[in-house]
Amino acid sequence: MSKTYQIILLSDATGETVTAAADAVASQFVEMSVEITMYPFVRTTERAKSLVSGFSCVDLVIYTIVNAEITNLIEAASANHGFKAISLLEPVMNAFEGLDGCLPTGQPGKQYRVDKDYLERVSAIDFAISHDDGLSAEHLRQADVLLIGVSRTSKTPTCIYLAYQGIRAANVPLVPDQDIPVSVTDALADGVPAIGLIASVTRLSQVRQHRLKALGNPKSVAYAGTKDIQNELTSARLFFEKHGLPVIDVTRRSIEETAAAIRGILSEKKT
Repeated sequence: MSKTYQIILLSDATGETVTAAADAVASQFVEMSVEITMYPFVRTTERAKSLVSGFSCVDLVIYTIVNAEITNLIEAASANHGFKAISLLEPVMNAFEGLDGCLPTGQPGKQYRVDKDYLERVSAIDFAISHDDGLSAEHLRQADVLLIGVSRTSKTPTCIYLAYQGIRAANVPLVPDQDIPVSVTDALADGVPAIGLIASVTRLSQVRQHRLKALGNPKSVAYAGTKDIQNELTSARLFFEKHGLPVIDVTRRSIEETAAAIRGILSEKKT
């Protein structure tokens, strides 16, 4: 039986950074058995000592902690207990420091301060949640980007994910046999950036069938039928081509990957 490696993540804040990094790396080692445990808000030496005292069977500790006293304690425990310890932030902080000699503040959780950027993210989240499928002209003109696509192309979750990054994204559904609302074409004419989202017929059919079953209506052929979906996609592509919109195929993309592609397109438009 293969060994299960014990990996500990330590953070002086929420742990999102170190968790994302560890998950990204672990995904590349599919045949390795790992057990990852996360400890957030490690901000005192007392808490750090309490934790590392139980790390005798740990194989790897990855930490995002800026307090030098705590990091020294972790490194000492590493030497004493024989586990490997890695500071995720240290190489980047050293590189920043090398730019002009400035020293880091050493204050944990600085990226979560309530400042202008934070308030803009909150506003964008409120925008996405409060105006899902909201197609009024006023709403669309307030958006940083319009996400246009047929049903089940992940418009809503992508809008919400972008909102967490401070981007006001508006969900614009393309409905079969219905004209595009004038408010949408007006927003496009006014220069509001827009991106078309599509997916494969097979993928949309599968997702829509699951959706229908969840709603207790599994026999709506028009909604989940491949022929009807193909017609919807053809109409969508014609609309995207008419208005010169960039298109993202979300078939094999995660929400995070779609959002990254959208941010890339928006950045290119600004240059």
